[in-house]
Amino acid sequence: MLKQIEGSQAVAQAVAACRPEVICAYPISPQTHIVEALSAMSKKGELGSCEYVNVESEFSAMSASIGASAAGARSYTATASQGLLFMVEAVYNASGLGLPIVMTVANRAIGSPINIWNDQTDSMSQRDSGWLQLYATDNQEAADLHVQAFKIAEELSLPVMVCMDGFILTHAMEQVDIPEAADVDAFLPPYEPRQVLDPAAPISIGAMVGPEAFTEVRYLAHHKQLQALDVIPRVSAEFAEIFGRTSGGLMHHYRTEDAETIIVCLGSVTGTLRDVVDERREQGERIGVLSIVSFRPFPAAAVRAALENATRFIVLEKAFSVGIGGIVSSHCRAAMRGKRFTGATTVSASAPTTL
Repeated sequence: MLKQIEGSQAVAQAVAACRPEVICAYPISPQTHIVEALSAMSKKGELGSCEYVNVESEFSAMSASIGASAAGARSYTATASQGLLFMVEAVYNASGLGLPIVMTVANRAIGSPINIWNDQTDSMSQRDSGWLQLYATDNQEAADLHVQAFKIAEELSLPVMVCMDGFILTHAMEQVDIPEAADVDAFLPPYEPRQVLDPAAPISIGAMVGPEAFTEVRYLAHHKQLQALDVIPRVSAEFAEIFGRTSGGLMHHYRTEDAETIIVCLGSVTGTLRDVVDERREQGERIGVLSIVSFRPFPAAAVRAALENATRFIVLEKAFSVGIGGIVSSHCRAAMRGKRFTGATTVSASAPTTL
């Protein structure tokens, strides 16, 4: 259903259409409108048998989500910024246990200094946590990615962060085609957990292991992330068949086929850059945009294929690794190892650096 709607409301309605069984939430700007909307739906009985759990902190939100998912429930939560940092211990446990939790991260800067506005340092700080990370370019994709995220997570038994730029997307009014429940039902089957904590059939999960087993488990987690490189585009294609539009996948290309210069980005800046590309093309510049959707797993081979015929690439960063520089640019440089460019430029919180 096409609506003029705030991004947070669109995400809440998309999540509701996925029939979650447990939602655990603690509000923090700019995520608050999402969980407020879901709370209101729960109070009105619009979420069916879903249990909405108000908790006292973000750590509790993730801990309760872990318990719910381990007990076999389709589980959802949302957070941002300092809230994500507060739940970090549990974030790692969720991925280590292979629990398919879906979490919205409304990207917001991390203090200090205090800054409630958008950057992507919060989710980028968790890039090695074992969660898949998908970045939305606009509110339509933000809504669609949540529907896809549940399917991806449950197929791989891995948790997924759907990242959307705080305020820029969460509080922006846009036209969004909200996924209808009937279509979501056709796309997303009921959750069938691979293992369940059940007193009638007791099992143990998360037990202490020695170094050898720990290394093996971490390798298996890495292997499952690599499997996602095939699962994510396939799920995107299945989504397109049912909903009639393309969202998600590993990345979006815009006028990159003959581009000499390619701008690499994540998130909401994509739309602005497409306009810039159109203007520069009219002036005769061969320029394009590569917008990465899947940052974890990082699609290194696909990035290399997209950039290898360009003369140079420019990375626009919304996160900064102090002591190293741009996070996305370091990944792109690693993907392009051995390929010579006239220059690679990172634009981020510091002054641009030409390499």
